Amino acid sequence: MKKTLATLAAATALASAGMVQAETQGVTDDEIVIGSVNDLSGIFAAIGVPATKGAELYFNKLNEAGGVHGRQVRLVTEDHGYQMPRAMQGFNKLLNRDQVFAMFQNLGTPINLAGFQLLDAKGIPNVAPLSGARQMLQDPIDNKFTLFSSYYDQAITGVTYLAEEYGAQKVCAMYLPTDFGKEIAEGAKAATEELGLTFAAETTHKPDETDFVGSLSKLNEAGCDIVAMALGVRQTITVSGTAKKMGLDGMKLLGTSASFLTVVSQVPGGVTEGFYAAASWQDLWARADQEAPAAFIEEYRAAYDEEPVGFAMLGYSAAAMMHKALEAAGPDLTHESFREGMYSLSYEDVLVGNFVDYGPDDHQGADSVYVFVVENGAWKAVHEEK
Repeated sequence: MKKTLATLAAATALASAGMVQAETQGVTDDEIVIGSVNDLSGIFAAIGVPATKGAELYFNKLNEAGGVHGRQVRLVTEDHGYQMPRAMQGFNKLLNRDQVFAMFQNLGTPINLAGFQLLDAKGIPNVAPLSGARQMLQDPIDNKFTLFSSYYDQAITGVTYLAEEYGAQKVCAMYLPTDFGKEIAEGAKAATEELGLTFAAETTHKPDETDFVGSLSKLNEAGCDIVAMALGVRQTITVSGTAKKMGLDGMKLLGTSASFLTVVSQVPGGVTEGFYAAASWQDLWARADQEAPAAFIEEYRAAYDEEPVGFAMLGYSAAAMMHKALEAAGPDLTHESFREGMYSLSYEDVLVGNFVDYGPDDHQGADSVYVFVVENGAWKAVHEEK
């Protein structure tokens, strides 16, 4: 009788586990579906495309090795072109048709904020968004996990470094008037106040704007020593080139991780020479002789027959972090077990050069901020803050 009862109890436990598993969307016996709404064709495609390729490279390798607890990881990416209507279509498709288990590397601050309205209602994790806005960890925070320091902290660190290095007195900002741009402008203003400097002027811009002569003239007349920037990738390059043509050599242009791109440093003709960026990870090519970056470069070349850039490395690293969390969550994968898996992570990320650590009260992976400058067509580290 005891044996029968024990057998029944075990069967009941297995059935209950099966019911829990069946209720977790995006998880089957042999697959985990992860979704991403990313910019593959818009003003931040120089970030979204390589980040997606890097992630796919890692997940493909993981699947070839057997996946996670016997499940293959399938990444489904929808291109929003940095346009809100397309982004919301992507979210709806991934959540309702593809039934994704989690969202991963969603690009853009306003895109993520809009998506939270759908994700929070379903309790879907939002992991490693390609945004450094503090709102990426807004309430309810349980299912939100960022991978790097905020734009706000990056702007503060960058402005502080430049002010101390060059004796700057007046700080300004050029930005897209979105949550992304406002976050960076707020960080610049906070640093200005803390240092007892003057916030002299600011200009706001449209995503498709290409002529910045008037704006730079205004900032020059205001006596701006430092200009914190939150613009599209091409716009960042254009502003740097325009400032050089106007002879504004004393004006220090500062971006954040959104500008910390290989393509920005390698613009021909020294267009971006002297441009600064504050980011939460280290440059790939500056460490190309180190074991982990060198191995990644070779793996990427072999897969795509092209040279990797910094955000390809970041996408690969984010996918590796996702793998660690899924592994730690165990075979009975639910959103609750995934959260516990995330909380268990604490490791040195030798590929990107920072330390990743999560916990119930810490949903931001890395806290480090590095300041870089473009020198001879490459990013050079000039300051580190952890």
